[in-house]
Amino acid sequence: MHIITQTHDEYQGMSWQQILAQSVKTVAELITQLALDTSQIERTLRTKLAFPLLVPPTFVARMQKGDWNDPLLRQILPVQHELQQVEGFGVDPLGEQVTNVQKGIIHKYRGRVLLIAASGCAINCRYCFRRHFPYQENRVGREQWQHQLQYIAEDSSISEVILSGGDPLMLSDSALAELLEQIAAIPHVRRFRIHSRLPVVIPQRLTDELLTLLQRSRLKTTLVLHVNHPQELSTEHAKRLPIWHRSGIHLLNQSVLLKDINDCAEVLIELSERLFELDVLPYYLHVLDRVQGAHHFEVAETQAKQLHQQLLANLPGYLVPKLVREIAGEPNKTPLQG
Repeated sequence: MHIITQTHDEYQGMSWQQILAQSVKTVAELITQLALDTSQIERTLRTKLAFPLLVPPTFVARMQKGDWNDPLLRQILPVQHELQQVEGFGVDPLGEQVTNVQKGIIHKYRGRVLLIAASGCAINCRYCFRRHFPYQENRVGREQWQHQLQYIAEDSSISEVILSGGDPLMLSDSALAELLEQIAAIPHVRRFRIHSRLPVVIPQRLTDELLTLLQRSRLKTTLVLHVNHPQELSTEHAKRLPIWHRSGIHLLNQSVLLKDINDCAEVLIELSERLFELDVLPYYLHVLDRVQGAHHFEVAETQAKQLHQQLLANLPGYLVPKLVREIAGEPNKTPLQG
């Protein structure tokens, strides 16, 4: 059975910025909107947050009312487990401080470089590996992009530029157009990649204007989405994503394997099938990056491998995402073989 969340009419005709402005920012507001019974779970919640609650109304609308175990709710709900100090979990799980070679640039892998294009996100996922990242030290305005672009221009081994953050699609279309134009002017850069969860939580971010500016670039463009559960996909995605695919934008998805959210072969199979129906190719299935405050999401590596074997047994190979772990200091992501 395919899970397709219906589009809610109240968001029709609204811009992504208008929807974002209505985001839920407190646990109390979230509880009210979802009609949750706090008597069962109140002591496990956190209301005073260093890593704040933030979730757009379009994502809240895809959650099941009254259900504390809703897989979307569990991804964004602050709980007391986040306060526990667990051995092996740190503030910089991928060693990015070492590869943060200059303000706004992370250069981990040969041939590609990552630009921190924006420091904010549309949603605060509780398992985020950059929840402790020093964004204040890496915030770069449009007037400072030249320093980043000079770094890329001086390294002819860089053939791909990746926009990350934060979420790069928090930038306006006009800002993205300006940045893309300047990147495309560097001759040795051939590919342009955007990693974003914003179009997942607010599909209205997939604007015609953004599509047009990406189409016009000489660079081969890839949009990597971050969908963890088929319930995150709505009828609005079904309208917009195939158009992007037909327009020549490569659409990939990466997921994080999360305990009690998608650590189930049936859910992962459904996710791959549904993504492909929307012209998105499953790309990576990450085991959890061991960031402080997220240990309660971790799925044991042995279980992860077993799940991946079930995917291989039930899906054609092109619908099976690569099971990987990112290890600090390694020259590439590490495949996990069953």
